[in-house]
Amino acid sequence: MKARCAAVALAAAAVVTAAPPAAPAATAPPRVTLDRGSVAVRLGATFAFSSTLSAGAGATGPLVAHLNVVSLDPATYVDPEDWSTHRTRYLGPVAAGDSASVRWSVKAVSSGPIAIYVTAVPADGSGPIAVGPALHVQVADRRTLNSGGVVPLALAVPAVLLVVAIVTRRRAAPS
Repeated sequence: MKARCAAVALAAAAVVTAAPPAAPAATAPPRVTLDRGSVAVRLGATFAFSSTLSAGAGATGPLVAHLNVVSLDPATYVDPEDWSTHRTRYLGPVAAGDSASVRWSVKAVSSGPIAIYVTAVPADGSGPIAVGPALHVQVADRRTLNSGGVVPLALAVPAVLLVVAIVTRRRAAPS
């Protein structure tokens, strides 16, 4: 009897160790593309672009698309939340051979060369992260002579004072 139990236990152990554990079906990350490669704007301008997340031969699971902003000038600090208030989008699965598009609205808040890129992460946090190409943004600094409408005031006040001084002097002068 002991030999029979040992044989059954040995056979069960062989079956358990011989069969590989069931692995979850792996999904390939989507391919991330942008509708343009570069844009030139003035400081303070709002612009939009679209990213497309395309599934290959296999479907993806639910995805999280995320917008990232980085300055290419080490002297310029960039806070991505200032650039876009909606930087994360939650998407459903993308069927094999299909795609999902996301429209992003961005406001240029720092001047200089900026790179904006989109990543796609599986919603459950597993699997590889897909990173799209950079959208190269050149933001022109907006230097104005009349910042906040101060130039007319700065010219008008001395001119009015000069006119008042001339009129007062002429009235005070003996005839």
